[in-house]
Amino acid sequence: MLSQLYIKNIAVISEATIDFGPRFNVFTGETGAGKTILVSAINGVLGARLSRDIIRSGEDTACVSALFTGLRPDVCQKIEELGFEMDDDSLLLSREIGSKNICKVNGRPATVQLLREIATLLIDIHGQKDNHKLLVPENHISYIDQFGQLEGYLQNYRVLYEQILDVRHRLEQCSRRDREKQQRIDLLTYQVGEIERANLRAGEEEELTLRRDQIANAEKIIQLLSQSKQLLDGEEEMPGIVQQFEELTGNLGKLAHFLPQLGELSVRMEEIGYEIADCGSDLSSCLDRVDYSAEELEQIEERLDLIHKLKRKYGNSVEEILEYLQKSREQLEQFTLSEEKAEELQAEYLRLKPLVQEAADMLTAQRHRAAKEFLSRVKKELEFLNMPSVRLSVSAGRSGWKPDGQDELEFLISSNAGEEPKPLAKIASGGELSRVMLSIKNVLAEKDQIATAIFDEIDTGVSGKAAQKIGQKLSEVSRNRQVICVTHLAQVAVFADHHLLIHKQEEQGRTFTRIALLSEEQRVEEIARMISGDNLTDTAMENAKEMLTLAKQ
Repeated sequence: MLSQLYIKNIAVISEATIDFGPRFNVFTGETGAGKTILVSAINGVLGARLSRDIIRSGEDTACVSALFTGLRPDVCQKIEELGFEMDDDSLLLSREIGSKNICKVNGRPATVQLLREIATLLIDIHGQKDNHKLLVPENHISYIDQFGQLEGYLQNYRVLYEQILDVRHRLEQCSRRDREKQQRIDLLTYQVGEIERANLRAGEEEELTLRRDQIANAEKIIQLLSQSKQLLDGEEEMPGIVQQFEELTGNLGKLAHFLPQLGELSVRMEEIGYEIADCGSDLSSCLDRVDYSAEELEQIEERLDLIHKLKRKYGNSVEEILEYLQKSREQLEQFTLSEEKAEELQAEYLRLKPLVQEAADMLTAQRHRAAKEFLSRVKKELEFLNMPSVRLSVSAGRSGWKPDGQDELEFLISSNAGEEPKPLAKIASGGELSRVMLSIKNVLAEKDQIATAIFDEIDTGVSGKAAQKIGQKLSEVSRNRQVICVTHLAQVAVFADHHLLIHKQEEQGRTFTRIALLSEEQRVEEIARMISGDNLTDTAMENAKEMLTLAKQ
């Protein structure tokens, strides 16, 4: 269950620590005191989207943490499978909103998505907007599937549905109009032939460009090579670098006889001399190999011009042109083999079709079976909630295959005797919608076994005896799970095991929201205020005491 909630700098709440008890917890307070903010904070720590606007004015960051205790072993195991250690049956979730969005699970960093996954194991939150989901018929199937635990049937259908959808998509690709297909084949054939005739290879353009530059600068290259060779070899009257190095190393060798410290230098200079002599040989070889011709330059220019034309059509480089060639070959092969592939795909489609239909029919049958029991259970809940003449049914139709099956289901309701059931959106009042939603939640709760349920003003539009029945029902539900409820109705609040009051107060020109756990005496005052407003008469106090006494009974 949710044992403790810590909030700091969330809207009008500066800082608050809220301790929850088992069974039925209720929040009451004036409109605008911050009751819904608490639900938003809980939603936030469970991974719901939070805007920076929720941060208290004047603050840079806000944080909220939730401590859960007494978790079932299977829940602990699932959390460990998500990568978080569980030393005991407790779990601490925290989230900070500010310049960074920081989430943690038991002190370890986590993502918002992980918080959402964990939330599905811990809490079922019913907000005010959930009632409106009942007005959308497309949502009704999910309640049936959840109640009937039809995930296996639905998954089996979806696997086959995705397979046949893929086959049908590929069949449509193969079934293009023949004229369009032939035009594409002709174009690809021409493009592939043009590129293949060019016989390109990767890196060719760079090599040709370098060779062209060499030929264009042939005269300068030969001149520089000759001058370099002459500097090394020398002339008749001027010794070259090689000869000068020979004299230098000879002199150093003689000096080393008298100056031993020059011995190492003499050896080094001698090795350098050998290297210079080798360089001279390399220059001679290079000069002998120099062979440039105008004919070769013309051939290179033609080749580069061809590559340039192909680049304008098929890519920015030879490599991209070759990639285009490979893809075009593959596309041409696909078109060439399209008729054969179409026959194979058609056979696969015919094989899958009865399997998909069988899976869809099985899902439909299971939904009809589950819907009958589901509506019977919901009807009993509604009868308890002061709707004794209620009648429920399902309008069932079929459509083509869709991701969730072939069914179109819509709940129909009649609140009064003698009236035929009609769609919820047409006849259900706000109070009736609240009771229908509460009934559905209670019926589904028996299946999901989630330990905590939060109801944010589930009693909207309800009053009198119906409100009392809702309070009784929530108290009954809390025997098997923790219930946290935000309410404006005294008839609901009197059934709580733990009553928390939310109220605003001003301090030094700023508004602060405070949360207090009420004692029995304080509960009497709060219930009286909910009945008669701020004017707490003796009659209102006596009525409050009586309501609390009757609720305990």
